[in-house]
Amino acid sequence: MEALPPHLSPILIEEAVRAALLEDLGRAGDITSNATIPADAGARAVLASREDGILSGMELAEAAFRAIDPAVKFKAARHDGDRLKAGQKVARIEGNARAILAAERVALNYLMRMSGIATCTAAFQQRIAHTQAKICCTRKTIPGHRAFDKYAVKCGGGSNHRFGLDDAILIKDNHIAVAGGVALAIERARAYAGHLVKVEVEVDTLKQFAEALKAGPDVVLLDNMTTAQLSKAVETNRADNGGAVKLEASGNVNIDTVKAIAETGVDYISTSKITMAAPTLDLGLDIGID
Repeated sequence: MEALPPHLSPILIEEAVRAALLEDLGRAGDITSNATIPADAGARAVLASREDGILSGMELAEAAFRAIDPAVKFKAARHDGDRLKAGQKVARIEGNARAILAAERVALNYLMRMSGIATCTAAFQQRIAHTQAKICCTRKTIPGHRAFDKYAVKCGGGSNHRFGLDDAILIKDNHIAVAGGVALAIERARAYAGHLVKVEVEVDTLKQFAEALKAGPDVVLLDNMTTAQLSKAVETNRADNGGAVKLEASGNVNIDTVKAIAETGVDYISTSKITMAAPTLDLGLDIGID
């Protein structure tokens, strides 16, 4: 079944956009526009993509204009998740000229960053489309932007890993070191977690992997393993329990290595590249006069 489109909370959008506008407008507002443009001047503007990519962030862009002046009209021509061609119109904006110019940079900042993440994610996912694997983002996001970064990943066809420390248990190498072993850490996690909380454990050797499988986690993260090791882990998982434990590969994942990693048979591939290293997508606003 095809998944429903990703969703952002209006409350999150309002709070983030308001903070971004306050940062940009400072104490005196847009003194350039206030000094050069009459208060009642109107304008029309066109938002357009200057390169090919995947669109994301339209609700935040619209919210920026509306937060300055609710009377501004924002008419979307494209929607989040749409593929864009260079020169393609994304939206038309009409209203008070000062309001449009005051919101322009905040709107574009969200659109360019989020569309860049969506575009980068789509490029990764396209490389592995012939496999069962899914590209996942991580908690490596810009502070304060996690919900928007992860939303953009979904716009690009990727999947979300956990949103924070509170929605899933991921036992990493440092947890194992302090707990005293892979199996013990998993057993403690199972005893602590509610029945709806997934338990994942990170391992970096096949010996640790075998120990983890016996303890029965929901997911095993195979960290910085070679493709040969990943293939062996997939084979072992299928032989021992019919592939019931989901396998996730992480480490040394980039656009050139992701295809070979996916072809080992892992279920998920997590990478920070799609959120922390994604280039922005170039979009611009051109304004006219009423």
